Amino acid sequence: MPEKKELIHTLEQLLTGGHAHITFNDAVHNLPEKLRGAVPKDLPYSIWQLVEHIRITQWDILEFSRDPQHISPSWPEGYWPEETAPASEAAWKKSLEQINHDCKEFITLLRQPDADLYAPFPHGEGQHLLREALLIADHTSYHTGQIIVVRRLLGAWK
Repeated sequence: MPEKKELIHTLEQLLTGGHAHITFNDAVHNLPEKLRGAVPKDLPYSIWQLVEHIRITQWDILEFSRDPQHISPSWPEGYWPEETAPASEAAWKKSLEQINHDCKEFITLLRQPDADLYAPFPHGEGQHLLREALLIADHTSYHTGQIIVVRRLLGAWK
């Protein structure tokens, strides 16, 4: 069991820490409101759309992992918002809060005493908790990098 405990600790760090790269929370910190919906030349998305895509995807993975009855959004339209900017400051904050909340909820799944990180979900196609944890970390990291690039293109990154 020490190996499982260490693996779960490492997954928590991967999901919440930056280590080799910046965290999602740092990437969106102090982003001016007027730039949240800006779409740089030759890019197909705004930071808001990237944030919402991260939120929707992480939520879907969380729900898939804990609810066999969960129905995922249709791909790709269900994972990307059409609007380029949040409707309000409250919508922006709510999205960021849900990303952090759902990450904590996923970590709770990992910490369950009976959690089998390697057992395929009966309702999936071979997915298991370890795979889904790595998927969330990889997906969020990838799009966090895109947020940094967009911020640089908009002149809003140090």
